[in-house]
Amino acid sequence: MELAKLPGVLIPWYRENRRSLPWRETRDPYRIWVSEIMLQQTRVEAVRGYYARFLTALPNIESLATCEDDALHKLWEGLGYYSRVRNLKKAAQIIMADHGGLFPRDYASVRALPGIGDYTAGAVCSIAFGQPRAAVDGNVLRLLARLRADDTPIDLPALKKRVQTELEAIYPHDCPGEFTQALMELGATVCIPGGEPKCGICPCREFCEGKMRWQELPVKLPKKAKKQEDRTVFLLRCADKWAIEKRENRGLLAGLWQFPNISGHLTAEEAVAWAEAQGLHPRNVEKSIDRHHIFTHIRWDLRGWFLEVGEESPGFTWMTLEEIDTQAALPTAFRQFREEIL
Repeated sequence: MELAKLPGVLIPWYRENRRSLPWRETRDPYRIWVSEIMLQQTRVEAVRGYYARFLTALPNIESLATCEDDALHKLWEGLGYYSRVRNLKKAAQIIMADHGGLFPRDYASVRALPGIGDYTAGAVCSIAFGQPRAAVDGNVLRLLARLRADDTPIDLPALKKRVQTELEAIYPHDCPGEFTQALMELGATVCIPGGEPKCGICPCREFCEGKMRWQELPVKLPKKAKKQEDRTVFLLRCADKWAIEKRENRGLLAGLWQFPNISGHLTAEEAVAWAEAQGLHPRNVEKSIDRHHIFTHIRWDLRGWFLEVGEESPGFTWMTLEEIDTQAALPTAFRQFREEIL
């Protein structure tokens, strides 16, 4: 299959069929950058509300660069992969310090910012600045694997680099941003993952070499088994306040709030003994629930113990539910226990 056919087919199709998304109504590199970071590992419909709230609170690079971490994490609460938003702030601070507060236009400078890889740099440079730079992600790799009936595993880094080079050689110079988004759109809405592609309405169906093999393509390398870890979470209530604490500023979920927790699964008696050791004077074990949370490389199996305690230990921060909801960003692993409190 000749890649050179793609711009002439996809751009008219995209103009006719594209979804209406708020980040497509702008050429502002800041807004496009924020949307691309939010959309990593996250569904479009989940991003819409976050995108609007984030830009209302932080409408420009300067406001992002100076935002307090707790407020920033609260805006991101529920999106997961919090390193993304920490890197957004780091990059904004670099833009303020090294680029006079203006988003850099050249690819190398964009690519050098924290949290920006080849894909995001290509998306911003093509969509915001009209440069013939490809943005190659899983959607694009899946699409090309099927179009070309290519059995090369798509998670090989060398393949992504090769596809990027091949695409940039055929990028239209008059509308590179539309071509980038057309590739994304086709992969997201027609040549979809996890189900039968909509070959009947695909603009590439006449020359697609892999449409009869869609169940086999793309090929992926075998996944490594996730590490599994048991943890006990303590939901400690004193009157109308609950105990929370902040995680260390490094490692998994760095700098975020959490309910107190330790490694291993404790019994009710062990949970009470732990609370007594913290000087909490537990009065009653109200209930327990089991939950789990899956990160990229690890699975947490969580046992939560709800304990009523007699006094607020100074070792924790004590907040009402309203205060937690407005001031403390709880990652999803712990927020599911907050929802159980209701």
